[in-house]
Amino acid sequence: QVQLVESGGGLVQAGGSLRLSCAASGSIRSFNAMGWYRQAPGKQRELVAGITSGDNTNYADSVKGRFTISRDNAKNTVYLQMNSLKPEDTAVYYCNARATPFLRTYDYWGQGTQVTVSS
Repeated sequence: QVQLVESGGGLVQAGGSLRLSCAASGSIRSFNAMGWYRQAPGKQRELVAGITSGDNTNYADSVKGRFTISRDNAKNTVYLQMNSLKPEDTAVYYCNARATPFLRTYDYWGQGTQVTVSS
């Protein structure tokens, strides 16, 4: 069973930084891709940043230049470094892992961690 545990969320002032961590119960090399999603009140869940097994990354336009996704395979952990935070970044952030064995796609999710940016 895949377990994803997020940490690092909290309250920060606008302009500040946070680093989110997503620790997997197994090797993250088992996943085709991992990413961070967020959902703010009244808004749909959106992909914030993604990273593939080939180390390709992509970001939502709203966070480009401010957020960086990375991973440490030895620690089975994916990170989201968030700089220059804005109040509109306030949301619950979810870690996602995708596996694609035997022509099937499986998505696993963490429990979410709250990020609140005050103005």
